[in-house]
Amino acid sequence: MSDGNQPDDRHAAGMAVRRAVLGDAHVDRAEAAKTAFDADFQRFITEGAWGSVWTRPGLPRPTRSLLTLVILASLGHWEEFTMHIRAARNTGATRDEIKEALFHVAVYAGVPAANRAYGLAKGVYKELDAEGESEK
Repeated sequence: MSDGNQPDDRHAAGMAVRRAVLGDAHVDRAEAAKTAFDADFQRFITEGAWGSVWTRPGLPRPTRSLLTLVILASLGHWEEFTMHIRAARNTGATRDEIKEALFHVAVYAGVPAANRAYGLAKGVYKELDAEGESEK
């Protein structure tokens, strides 16, 4: 029996959280696009980010979602930022909470980063609303 720290356990736990946060369709697309070139990297992020960090008990999922968004916006990782704006509806982080978190980006990482983040988030929300996929 595993002690919960084995790579296969982290991968399975990570995949479960990844699917819960990002959604089955996103993960299925990512898995289908995986090649021999990036398979080891995909396993690494599934175990490391999703199976080791997102599965920790110390913070609730909405808080992890907000932290992720703030870090991604602060670093200008816009593709991942928009992906996590979409994912926030699965974590319980609300639009109002995200709006407040982006004020922290403005103060601590700069107004241009926050301005870009607000613009991208508005675009994602417009798409979600048009798809009937507003906050769950």
